[in-house]
Amino acid sequence: MATTMTKPEPAAAPHELTLSVRGMTCAACANRVERVLSRAPGVAQAHVNLATERATVHYDPAGTDPGQLAAAVAAAGYPAEPWEVADPWSAATAARDAEAAAHAVSERQRERRRLWWAWALATPVVLGAMGLHGPWGHLLPSAFHSPLWQLALTAPLVFGVGAPFFQQAWKGLRHGSWSMDTLVALGTGVAFAYSLMATLWPSWLTSRGFAADVYYESAAAIVAFILTGRHAESRARQQASGAIQGLLALAPQQACRLGPAGEVALPVHEVRVGDRLRVRPGERIPVDGLLLEGDAHVDQAMLTGESEPVHKRVGDELVGGTLNQRGTLVMEVRRVGGDTALAQIVRLVEQAQGSKAPIQRLADRVVAVFVPAVVAIAGVTALAWLVLAGPAQAVLAAVSVLIIACPCAMGLATPTSVMVGAGKGAELGVLFKTAGALEALSQAQVVLFDKTGTLTLGRPVVTDVLPEPGWQAEELLRVVAAVEVGSEHPLGQALVAHARALGLALPEVQAFDNRTGRGVSGVVDGRPVLVGNAAWMQEAGVELTGLEVTLAALADTGKTPLLAAVAGRLAGLVALADAPKPGAAEAVAALQAAGLEVAMLTGDHARTAAAVARTLGIARVVAEVRPGDKAAEVQRLQAEGHRVVMVGDGLNDAPALAAAHVGVALGSGTEVAIEAADVTLVGADVGAVVTAWRLARAVMANIRQNLFWAFAYNVAGIPLAAGLLYPWTGQLLSPAIAGGAMAASSVCVVLNALRLRRFR
Repeated sequence: MATTMTKPEPAAAPHELTLSVRGMTCAACANRVERVLSRAPGVAQAHVNLATERATVHYDPAGTDPGQLAAAVAAAGYPAEPWEVADPWSAATAARDAEAAAHAVSERQRERRRLWWAWALATPVVLGAMGLHGPWGHLLPSAFHSPLWQLALTAPLVFGVGAPFFQQAWKGLRHGSWSMDTLVALGTGVAFAYSLMATLWPSWLTSRGFAADVYYESAAAIVAFILTGRHAESRARQQASGAIQGLLALAPQQACRLGPAGEVALPVHEVRVGDRLRVRPGERIPVDGLLLEGDAHVDQAMLTGESEPVHKRVGDELVGGTLNQRGTLVMEVRRVGGDTALAQIVRLVEQAQGSKAPIQRLADRVVAVFVPAVVAIAGVTALAWLVLAGPAQAVLAAVSVLIIACPCAMGLATPTSVMVGAGKGAELGVLFKTAGALEALSQAQVVLFDKTGTLTLGRPVVTDVLPEPGWQAEELLRVVAAVEVGSEHPLGQALVAHARALGLALPEVQAFDNRTGRGVSGVVDGRPVLVGNAAWMQEAGVELTGLEVTLAALADTGKTPLLAAVAGRLAGLVALADAPKPGAAEAVAALQAAGLEVAMLTGDHARTAAAVARTLGIARVVAEVRPGDKAAEVQRLQAEGHRVVMVGDGLNDAPALAAAHVGVALGSGTEVAIEAADVTLVGADVGAVVTAWRLARAVMANIRQNLFWAFAYNVAGIPLAAGLLYPWTGQLLSPAIAGGAMAASSVCVVLNALRLRRFR
């Protein structure tokens, strides 16, 4: 990959375009495409991802359009076309995928044919050259040792099978750029040209002090090794991009629509919002919708990474692509096409895979000058060996330097790891918007959680029913819930839901009254009933003596009491609380054990916030924060020098999510919060924050490993190819071995990135 080129943004809001670019073979190629796009009129910013073969362009539609940008890239020698994020259910996507699959099959067949011919032609040439110096030379036919025989085999190999190297190198030179193809074309061209002179005009060379040696085996082996490396690299990169194909494979192609004429099977892309669909056991849910009839267990592992099925009841949301394990369902369609959750997940994964991590900048700066520098080093090496030893050594050393110094490994080091990591995150229910979010999350120091809806369930639940003497718990709950039926307050609704879940029959209420800030009242079974806070009870003359200790204890544990009085006398109280989510305490403990500071941010009363924090093991609590001040609290922590991660789900969390170094939104939260965040947790499980952080750390460690070995390979390889060990061994590195080492370096980087697929 190459350094992102940035120009001042045009006045109009820039549009974003993704181009699919074919023919890039190394980071220098990506750099070349990036320069072409960045210099195009109307372009504000462009960056190219070698691993995904995509270019992302921000442009002013008044200055250019997608067709012109694709044409500019194609004119530079790289076929390009606009790439739209897949709608898993559209006919256009099916046609595009079918065309892409057919093209991929055709390319693989062409690649295999080239590889077969390369080794079929190179093997006798290499064996012939080795046989001249080996103990088995007398066993080989004499033709194997003939320079004319080797010429006859090498020429079609270098200029037939290897023709694309020369074509791409020539295109690059015409546009003033250098790439891996330049190095290969120079290396094989020099070796072949010298060998051709030695074969056809040996006396001309010897009369001028040059040895009439041939290096056909070097030219042949270079082409064969490099094609082998590219083939292996291509297969490995295909595995690395498997996450998108895996997600798209979850989208069923057929649906069963219910109508006046009964059940009708139809393609999913013909389903419309408002349709009623039937989903049988073992079938995937076609699109997003609402469960109207049925009771089933749905496997949502593709969304959340959790293997346990989710029990779905009438009124619950259903997500397209998830698997109905048991029970026949009837659903109403709510979202189709690109609006579905699966399509949005695919969009986020493609966006993350196509982005560039800040850590890539160093490699980009090196790659920008790498190929011209290698050509210069090869020239200096040739001159040095020509003076010190002679033309034979000069040719060998120069060709080895050109071939071994491939920038592919540096270009693939970061994007391949990001591509695999983003795909793995999608499998685990963690969606990264950009590669920068991965890097920033791995560097986190403080994780700041919103309380309500993030660390807690976000809704009150009944925790205690404490009747006075003479009352039974169920009877107290029945009377209190009956009065609360008419209340719109979340506490009252939670109390009614609890009573109904217990199967209690609630009597009718007469003379219902709602007192804002106090409570509710009514007549139940002929008796006046008051339900509310302690202040209202005291105003009504209800005796509360001896209850102070109980009320204080409930407040200290973050619970809210609702007192009930029947016929003017206290009947008991029901306590409610916004309970912590399952796994929240474990997530907090895991982050703290890893050395991160965990803090909680909430608008709740300090006493309630402190009680929840104690339950979760959080020491730092910022309570009574107004919604508009949450972002300011994030900025205050940043001003103290902390790298802050904000985790939230609500509308009022959006400014804080945007202000943090990394904003993490729960997918169960609002769309505004998800849009403002850098990372989205598809489910409501706060424990996924730990998964996201660990995955980010694993990806960044993998990138650093790749960059280290890519740089180390070139730092060690170029001096070896130039003849560093010659004084001790008396041998120069063979160009054939240099070609094999170069191919192996790129394959090793991709294979190392693929280890991330085993992340758990």
